[in-house]
Amino acid sequence: MSQTITDFNVTTIDGSSQSMSQYKDKVLLIVNVASQCGFTYQYEGLENLYKKYKDRGFVVLGFPCNQFGAQEPGDENEIKNFCKMKYDVSFPLFKKIDVNGPNTEPLFMFLKNEKKAFFVVNGIAWNFTKFLVDRNGKVVGRYQPTAKPESLADKIESLL
Repeated sequence: MSQTITDFNVTTIDGSSQSMSQYKDKVLLIVNVASQCGFTYQYEGLENLYKKYKDRGFVVLGFPCNQFGAQEPGDENEIKNFCKMKYDVSFPLFKKIDVNGPNTEPLFMFLKNEKKAFFVVNGIAWNFTKFLVDRNGKVVGRYQPTAKPESLADKIESLL
């Protein structure tokens, strides 16, 4: 049987282990995020999408990453507080991870293998790369950091 998104375990921003199976039958937008990036303003768009569609089975999952320009230098508590105070983020956040290299979070290894990039050999080019996952746990889209969250609304709607 082939792997799906629900086969993975991740660690929440508060340090507890969580099975991705809790998102079974949900549409997901999984994003590597950072607090000091030129794209950090996208937290607002991500939160707006989450609020708009969460009652219909949509969830944004934010994974902080410090691999690009050291743009996520804080610890989990600082990240959580920044996201809440600056953008009133209510979607789930997770522990800081690597998305490239030898310590790549297994979930992101899976995402990258499912939807390869055009320009980076099996890598993620920058913060705010987005992966769209359908209700069956299949990765159906990969979007570059320049893709504003609101530009994905029609694609999300079609999956709900």
